[in-house]
Amino acid sequence: MSESVLAFPTPASLGSLDHYIQAVNRFPLLSAEQETALGRRWKEHEDVDAARQLVLSHLRLVVAVSRNYLGYGLPQADLIQEGNIGLMKAVRRFDPERGVRLVSFALHWIRAEIHEHVLRNWRLVKIATTKAQRKLFFNLRSMKRSSASLTQLEANAIAKELGVKPEEVLEMETRISGGDVSLDPTPGDEESVTPIAYLADPADEPVEILERKETAANRSQGLRTAMAQLDDRSRRIIEARWLREDDDSARCRSLPTSTACPPSGSARSKARP
Repeated sequence: MSESVLAFPTPASLGSLDHYIQAVNRFPLLSAEQETALGRRWKEHEDVDAARQLVLSHLRLVVAVSRNYLGYGLPQADLIQEGNIGLMKAVRRFDPERGVRLVSFALHWIRAEIHEHVLRNWRLVKIATTKAQRKLFFNLRSMKRSSASLTQLEANAIAKELGVKPEEVLEMETRISGGDVSLDPTPGDEESVTPIAYLADPADEPVEILERKETAANRSQGLRTAMAQLDDRSRRIIEARWLREDDDSARCRSLPTSTACPPSGSARSKARP
């Protein structure tokens, strides 16, 4: 086997995704004997050049796999980048003595990394967290016969084929068909109703309510204390001039217990002294 190292152009010289794809397609494929020899060099001696040739010769595989995920609206360059990470993980764990070609072993790792990337970035909120939900997410759209909503019979058939509950199928369809909603209105469209309009007023927060009650109680107590220090004439003057908007019960509470409460509305009818 040739011991030469495959030449790989630097990313800056590629210029675009199309140039990158053309470059990786020019790398020669390895025969089974070459692949086994390179795998042994890496596993037994940690030969970085051997691992590099294994990775570079399979970059075209990552490009081919990434095309299957273009329907999720994510840039292919990002999908390829994540797939390359999976390929490197596969090379690191590759055992040439098992008699399995690297292409078969690496497919699992490439798809796993791309799956994680799609689930993390397809929506703002992750919609598939369990194994069953992931299976539904990546198979439901291809199994639907039309763009219309699933009927109960169709949901039952898909659930049976994938080994999940019909309720989970219908729930995943709802998640996929729904879109992200902006919390705030978009610039220039402030008149549209967005979820932030339904949020509670900050003034109704428990802390704010408690603070207002404490402030009002402290002010009332301070007023009572100050009024109690005044003589009767000064107290009546302050009540007539500054407490006229208060109800009679509030004025009564501010007076000493020995002072009789005036009839309702009497403070408002009196002329100022």
